[in-house]
Amino acid sequence: MRTEKKLPNISDVARAAGVSTATVSHTLNGTRTVSEHSRELVMKAIRELGYTPNAFARSFRTGKKNIIGFVVPDISNQFFARLIETVESSISAEGFHLIIANTQENKERELQHLRYLTSGVVDGILLASTMESYSEFSAVLPASFPTVLADRKVDAAPFSSVTVSAYQSVYRSVASLIEQGQRRIGFITGLSRLSTSRERLAAYRQAMSDFAIPIEDGFIQHGDSMERSAWNSTRELLKQRCTAIVASNGLMGTDVYHCLRECGMQIGRDVELVCFSDFDSPLLESSPVRLVAQPVDELGKMAGEEILRRIKDRAAEQKQILLSSIYLGVLSRHSQ
Repeated sequence: MRTEKKLPNISDVARAAGVSTATVSHTLNGTRTVSEHSRELVMKAIRELGYTPNAFARSFRTGKKNIIGFVVPDISNQFFARLIETVESSISAEGFHLIIANTQENKERELQHLRYLTSGVVDGILLASTMESYSEFSAVLPASFPTVLADRKVDAAPFSSVTVSAYQSVYRSVASLIEQGQRRIGFITGLSRLSTSRERLAAYRQAMSDFAIPIEDGFIQHGDSMERSAWNSTRELLKQRCTAIVASNGLMGTDVYHCLRECGMQIGRDVELVCFSDFDSPLLESSPVRLVAQPVDELGKMAGEEILRRIKDRAAEQKQILLSSIYLGVLSRHSQ
C-alpha cells in the first residue's frame, strides 16, 4: 500500500534550524525581532525541507495576509508593467504577494477597487491614483490604512509617496529644441487632473516663456494618457505646422512616433520628437528621438520598501520620496 510522504511542518523546520518553533514563527510572521543569524538558519531549513507555510492559518493567527494591493491606471502601459514587476520583486523577498487592480483611468473603477481591497483583502495598498484630491476617495481609504502613493501625488493625501519629478528634464528638452532653432514646438499632455501631467506641462510653458517663444493656439494638445490617445493630437500639431513635438509620457510618445511614421514624416529631419523612455524600447532608442529617462526600477524598489515599512509600523512617520528623471537627448541619428 502506497504511503503519502508527510509534509514538513513548523516543528521540522525548528529542528533542522536548531531553533525554537517560536523563533520560526516570529521569522515567518514578523511578530518579533529575530537575529540575522537565526533568520538565515530558519530560511535555509525552509528551503532544504521545502516547507510551505499555511497561509490561511497564519492569517487567522496574526491578522496579516502578507498581500499588498497595487492599484494602477493601465496595465497595458509598459511603464506600469515594469513598475509592477519591480515592486513584486521587492516585496516577495519579504514573503509578500501582490494583487493588481486596473482602473483604466476611471474614477469609479478606482473607488470599487479600493473598497474591495480595504475590506480585509490586503495588508496595504500601493496607489497610482487617477484622482486629483484625497477628498474624492477618503471615505473608502482612511488615513490609518497603510498606503503609499506611487508615481502620482494626490492633493491633501495623508500618505507616504514615492514619485518622480520630470520638471527639469522636460524644461531641458524644450530648451534644447529652442537652442537648435526650433520655434514651433507642440506639447501633448495627459489628463489634466494628474500631478505628472500638471508638472510636465508647467515645465513646457516655463521654458517657452523664458526663451520668449509664443505658445500659439493649438500648440498644446490633450490626450488621456492611454493607448492611441495621442494620434489625433499629433495630426493636429502637424496641421499647426509644428516642427517639434514633446509627448508627456512614454505610451503617448510611442503613439506619436508611429503616427509620424504613418504620416510620412521623418523624425530628426521633418520633425523633432521628445518622449519619455519609461522602459527598454529598442524602437525608440535606435531612432533619432530625444529621450527622457524615468528611474522605473528605483521607483518600484523604493515604493515596495516603503509600503512594507508602513505595514510593519503604522505609526512610522510618512515619507515623501522624490526621484528625478534625466534628459538623455538623442541616442541615435541612424536614418529610418
